[in-house]
Amino acid sequence: MTASFSRGSTAAASRHHAAIADQFTRQAAGFAAAPALHNQAALDLLVEAARPLGTDIALDVACGPGSVAVAFAARVRQAVGLDATEAMLEEARGLAARTGAGNVAWHRGDVYALPFPDGAFDIVSCRFAFHHLQEPARAFAEMVRVARAGGRIVLCDAYASDDPAKAAAFNAMERFRDPSTVEFRPLAFLRGLFAVLGLPEPEVRFYQVPAERERVVAMAFPVGGDRAGLRAMLDAAVEGDTMGVGARWDGETMRFAYPAAVLVAAKRAVRSLGAYDTTSPAIYVKPK
Repeated sequence: MTASFSRGSTAAASRHHAAIADQFTRQAAGFAAAPALHNQAALDLLVEAARPLGTDIALDVACGPGSVAVAFAARVRQAVGLDATEAMLEEARGLAARTGAGNVAWHRGDVYALPFPDGAFDIVSCRFAFHHLQEPARAFAEMVRVARAGGRIVLCDAYASDDPAKAAAFNAMERFRDPSTVEFRPLAFLRGLFAVLGLPEPEVRFYQVPAERERVVAMAFPVGGDRAGLRAMLDAAVEGDTMGVGARWDGETMRFAYPAAVLVAAKRAVRSLGAYDTTSPAIYVKPK
């Protein structure tokens, strides 16, 4: 789930890349062990959405500790995982070795410049990474590029409330919890990425990632190491559910859930689509 460089301001892009490398190097072991993120039901939901065939070659972009790529490996001819952080790839290699997944290859690379030719994969997926991307449409365009005609594009991420105030509060907490976070976008934004790349309306499947305050705080590397501040932000969300995540008290702790969606569509047959302005999920540039 680790992203990489943006082509925006060089200084800003470098700072963001450094934040990603720092967070996901430190988070790698804990993230890989988080049962809420890597439970079999959630993996099955994503894999089934892609309708894998035994002859397929699947790519998981920003693969993190490799759970999605390994899940695909059990259903396809070849699985490939790509991530920007070596610590995450080390976790992924370990998972493949423990599960006996011998048909998985791992690559270190950039989501904005995937090191693969056009049309190389039958399935291209990405899970829980787009909220870390400064240019999500640009990364999504790369996913579409490396998928073959008829290949399935699978995008999974948590999403923010349609209520702007709740979305802002949720993102403020998330950026404090994990400074590599850019923004959790609303579901409509994720749907719009498919439209701007000329893909059909995606099928959408929903689930929730449960979270408990002390587990979240223990796994986090928040701004300034301020875990007490993070705990206070989470507690403050309960009254009125100010983040739109179903925050509630449970004895002496609080619980909430990240709403997540799996969106999937097949790439259309190759044809001249012109160029897309990948800075916005709503702008199409007609061919000259």
